[in-house]
Amino acid sequence: MDFLTTILGTGGLMWTLVFFILALGIIVFVHEYGHYIVGRLAGIHAEVFSLGLGPVLFSRFDQRGTRWQIALIPIGGYVKFLGDADAASGRDAHLIASLTDEERRHTMHGAPLWARTATVAAGPVFNFLLAIAVYWGLILWSGVATDRPVVGTVATLPGLADTLRPGDEVLALNGTPTPDLESYLTVARDLPAAALVRYLILRDGAQTEVSAPHPMPPLVASVQLKSAALAAGLQSGDVILAAAGKPVTAFSELPPIVEGLAGAPVPLTIWRADGSAAGQTFDLTITPNRRDIPKAEGGFETRWLIGLSGGLVFEPEVRQPGVFEALSLAVQNGWFAATTSLSGLWHVITGAISSCNISGPIGMAQVMGQAATLGAEYYITMLAVMSLGIGLINLFPIPVLDGGHLVFHAYEAVMRRPPPEGVLRVLMTIGLFVVITFMAYALRNDVTCG
Repeated sequence: MDFLTTILGTGGLMWTLVFFILALGIIVFVHEYGHYIVGRLAGIHAEVFSLGLGPVLFSRFDQRGTRWQIALIPIGGYVKFLGDADAASGRDAHLIASLTDEERRHTMHGAPLWARTATVAAGPVFNFLLAIAVYWGLILWSGVATDRPVVGTVATLPGLADTLRPGDEVLALNGTPTPDLESYLTVARDLPAAALVRYLILRDGAQTEVSAPHPMPPLVASVQLKSAALAAGLQSGDVILAAAGKPVTAFSELPPIVEGLAGAPVPLTIWRADGSAAGQTFDLTITPNRRDIPKAEGGFETRWLIGLSGGLVFEPEVRQPGVFEALSLAVQNGWFAATTSLSGLWHVITGAISSCNISGPIGMAQVMGQAATLGAEYYITMLAVMSLGIGLINLFPIPVLDGGHLVFHAYEAVMRRPPPEGVLRVLMTIGLFVVITFMAYALRNDVTCG
């Protein structure tokens, strides 16, 4: 059993908060370190690097005169550069006026435009780099499927005898050739539901035909976070034998049954493969949630879901990807997560999908806590998603956020002068109001949305 799963099961709310604060602390540290290190390389002196807000619990000075500190409230952090009046990088006009030209060069407000722009942009960029690094590491760790439909590990299913074995290559399903993994998956999706399917396999250099369960059986590959299935106690490896009184032999039969009940409770008969109840069959009833999910071609659709993803009768054999191949796949994963997040936000703004898709700190804590209960890989993946989200939010062109400062720098580059101080103060006040309003709205969603 996964270590995180064990301690989350015994700690409840406390461990949920611990793992949320841990994830947030890592993300904030990486974000602020991006500001700090790029600023330092650009010749801007950092006076304070704070992880957390409020009263200081611990601090020390490094050899460059920067005070590194941990503060009491673990929900943020900041870097205060020379010449800043506060953690929000407000200008300390009195201090700056007292500095020499050489000293002023080492402040955020007296440095060249390129240095200030690079320093501001570095925070979100480091968040993106963290997410890519996590995806990259996970891909290198888990590998990628080979191009051929070769059996890697066989699922544990009721009544599945020793018909498929690791190393078998599937040549055809019910007589339809499957020359590569992509065609195998296409044929498998198109097969009608059936208890048994004919597999033509290549084993030890010889062809043989065996009967085995549907290649996409009613097997739970994963349970989605904040889902009805997770709340009901379903877990990966469970097999759904029946739904609403109807036998289920392929996972494709389950969604129409759930959708057909239009939100009504769905009685399920479950066979459990793992844990203390391994090999046992039991019944439970799950009430679906109405969810907005991304479509492959873009946009979203609203459906009734219990929150399960189907698995395969066998996991394909995997290979170790090259470093650059894994990096390319990691970038693709990051791009998909970022574009899906932005698309979701746009659909919320336009009213195309429910505003409940926006979560606040309570919702994020629940997600991170649930991810930890599902295992380290889930938790680390959600860390990457959360880092991407924070990076994107910080790029929004709202004063007080990094994106707002970048807009000010763009104005300065075009007009050859910074915005007037009075205008900046007004815009920063408006930006702070917008951010607080958005946070309050997200917090309201955490409380009112099911």
